[in-house]
Amino acid sequence: MSDVVAIIPARFGSTRFPGKVIADIDGKPLIRHVYERTSRAASVSRVVVATDDKRVADAVKGFGGEVIMTSPHHKSGTDRVAEAAKITGGDIIVNVQGDEPLIEPDVIDAVCTKLRDDEEIVCSTAASPVAEKAVYEDPNAVKVVLDRHGRALYFTRSPVPFYRDDEFGGAYIHAGIYCFRRTFLERYASLEQTHLEKAEKLEQLRILEHGYRIGVVLPDSRSIGVDTKEDLETVRQLMK
Repeated sequence: MSDVVAIIPARFGSTRFPGKVIADIDGKPLIRHVYERTSRAASVSRVVVATDDKRVADAVKGFGGEVIMTSPHHKSGTDRVAEAAKITGGDIIVNVQGDEPLIEPDVIDAVCTKLRDDEEIVCSTAASPVAEKAVYEDPNAVKVVLDRHGRALYFTRSPVPFYRDDEFGGAYIHAGIYCFRRTFLERYASLEQTHLEKAEKLEQLRILEHGYRIGVVLPDSRSIGVDTKEDLETVRQLMK
């Protein structure tokens, strides 16, 4: 089996919610919940937090987690992961977003399996079907459109697909996890940022715009990322 390293990019200066990764949830910093859940994935052999901020590093060291300090100048979380991966090694690198405290270990395993099983993709991720129109219309909820082979056609903050004649019929919401072959992750960091990536502020679009394929798994469970203070309160209630 390939060596799988999970790297959690975690910066303090989030645009919408600064400091969210060390916000308290049930007596623990948010990043600790992500770290512990990731550690329970059967496919993962090592978990590391990659950050550019001493406050985040101190929080991780405080609960005994492993942390790597990275450059403060990265344009995306995946660029930060690519830098950390040069230190960690690993054949497969899982990028688990630092604001996903409810990520399920079996989702991480499923994403790793997807990458191993489909040689035509360079990256795999996860998404969940949603039927709530409010979520569909929320720009913080990233939508993904799939082809018939379970590969991503596009990611966007806009409501897609657009239901021209019918009532809203559901959509797929992207989850904050990516799994990369190490060889491609090294290439990703050298790829030029693309127009759509900059417009949507979605780093995965760099992969699609450069002509590579992303595989998507559809697990039963749906994670809730923390983008706002309202999301944090929702997660706190769910934790109770």
